[in-house]
Amino acid sequence: MPESAPEATGGSAEDSGPAVRPLGKAAWPERRFHPSRAQRAGNSVVAALTEWGLIPHTYVMTTRGRKTGHVHTIPVTLVEDDGHKWLVAPYGPVAWVLNARTAGLVTLRRRRDIGMYSVRELSPQEAGPVLKKYLAIASATRPYFIATKTSPVDEFVAEAGKHPVFALTRVAGSSG
Repeated sequence: MPESAPEATGGSAEDSGPAVRPLGKAAWPERRFHPSRAQRAGNSVVAALTEWGLIPHTYVMTTRGRKTGHVHTIPVTLVEDDGHKWLVAPYGPVAWVLNARTAGLVTLRRRRDIGMYSVRELSPQEAGPVLKKYLAIASATRPYFIATKTSPVDEFVAEAGKHPVFALTRVAGSSG
């Protein structure tokens, strides 16, 4: 549910311009997500609950529009393991993905923890195991994947080009 409307506040019509890198048809998941007004409104509720720390694995992410410079926020579900954090784009290269690629930075907030993170996009081989973990915790996004939560990692590696994954590294000196 936290990522039920990835484009709701993740970008405006101005921000939906060409991608940072060329995107072919294969870059998008088979099933495309098109948020309804209700889902967009739901993101505001989820963001508030997230800021209070009530939704596991979920943070409010802020990106800066790559064309307008406007700030956009959206709730996102992170994969966290052994002190590492990864950000997954289950719906493909939507506006926030393009903004994060361009800026190289995102801000994450949950309760009183607010931090700026640099992002590094993972190769399909690196992304596969993260996508498998993601699907286990983000059940609402399962219809957007061909692989299932019981599929081997190789199936997630094959699908990784359609679901960008970013390693997050906290920027020294960011609050939190």
